[in-house]
Amino acid sequence: MEPISIFDIFKIGVGPSSSHTLGPWRAATKFVSNLKGAAVDQIDIDLYDSLSKTGKGHATDLAVQLGLEGHNPEFIDPSKINEIIGRILMENQINIGETQITFNPLKNIIFHSDPSEKHPNTLVFRAYKDEKLVLTETYFSIGGGFILKEGEEEPASKLFKLPYPIEIAADLLKHTEEINKPISDVVFLNELEYRSRDAVKDRIKAIFETMIESVYRGCSTEGYLPGGLMVKRRAKGLSKLLLGRDDFESQEEWLDAIHASPKNFSTINRWVSCFAIAVNEENADLGRVVTSPTNGASGVIPAVLLYYYFFCEYGGMDAIERFFLTSGEIGCMFKKGATISAAVGGCQAEIGVSSAMAAGGLTEVMGGTPEQVLMAAEIAMEHHLGMTCDPIGGLVQIPCIERNSMGAIKAITASNLALSGDPKDCKVHFDMVVKSMWDTAQEMNHKYKETSEGGLAVNYPEC
Repeated sequence: MEPISIFDIFKIGVGPSSSHTLGPWRAATKFVSNLKGAAVDQIDIDLYDSLSKTGKGHATDLAVQLGLEGHNPEFIDPSKINEIIGRILMENQINIGETQITFNPLKNIIFHSDPSEKHPNTLVFRAYKDEKLVLTETYFSIGGGFILKEGEEEPASKLFKLPYPIEIAADLLKHTEEINKPISDVVFLNELEYRSRDAVKDRIKAIFETMIESVYRGCSTEGYLPGGLMVKRRAKGLSKLLLGRDDFESQEEWLDAIHASPKNFSTINRWVSCFAIAVNEENADLGRVVTSPTNGASGVIPAVLLYYYFFCEYGGMDAIERFFLTSGEIGCMFKKGATISAAVGGCQAEIGVSSAMAAGGLTEVMGGTPEQVLMAAEIAMEHHLGMTCDPIGGLVQIPCIERNSMGAIKAITASNLALSGDPKDCKVHFDMVVKSMWDTAQEMNHKYKETSEGGLAVNYPEC
């Protein structure tokens, strides 16, 4: 496969789903750019398969409208989204570049019951002028915010010739042995082919700060999540329970209070869960988060990172950089060798991959060898194999939010096991577990692949 940057895995965007929200958003933006200013007076969007079945719960219809208007998911003010969507619906008009055209979301966005037979996340854009077709394009949202246009030529990233090409873990280990450097150094040298040293560091800093901000917002907001299930936000209550107060005037004051909190096992365990839940409550409420590698799994890595930041021997931004470089490359290998899309592989492709990424990153900054890093990632994924994606009501809430908490705890446990073990005694290796995850994904019943047609989604009493 083509080279993948860690910044293809870590993207700043808006929830609740990378494949159902961020991907369609980016597809809509690309479609409008391909119009190249052509005069149009009508645009229709067809949604198929998983996008059709769970698109309303995942805000797919909102995402394509925001994308058509040219809003950037990284920089848009999430608090303005409802206002923008409300305006489009009320006025029955949408801004396409400098032009306003008639647009009724209830009519021009079509949720199809029949499958596309091309990809589980298929969307088709059609633009017209005077009832004549001007342009039609089909896109596939392939997980983690990645999109692929039907018939698209090889991505431009193929033009990059990396000094240390990595397809599988065996390649990565070979490179670490050749230059006698940790995994993060190998990945950093590859990243320098895409952007400058300062740009890599600045981007990691922005991603880390966005993660902390999403945790703080989640721990500062109460109420109920949208969508009709009336899921009560819990992170603020957990934070208050652990700190004894919730009247913090700034993020810095809140962070200082956590630093001063007890370091016993029960307290740390609760904080890890609190961090993960906070991010995913923000994600479920159209908040800004970082795909890691997806929106649905966006709470795992922040939770493990903050576990390291608050409760381990923190090594500063240098350690944070090494964490992201290592965990990002693990995500890249799963993307290449299997999938990071729940619509293709179930929740093992989201929470499982994020847990493996977090376990590997934590092991690196805790002083683990490259072999121990991959051992930790393998352990974390091994114990997520077969996990289904069965969101109740098509919402990224139940069981998704709590699964992030469990994925974070598993990542820490996997790292501890790897750091206290000898990789030479391992019977199962990273490349084996990647293949096993892909085999499982292919054989998993479609009901358990983000369709809300199986598992908890159909056994919940109100469904």
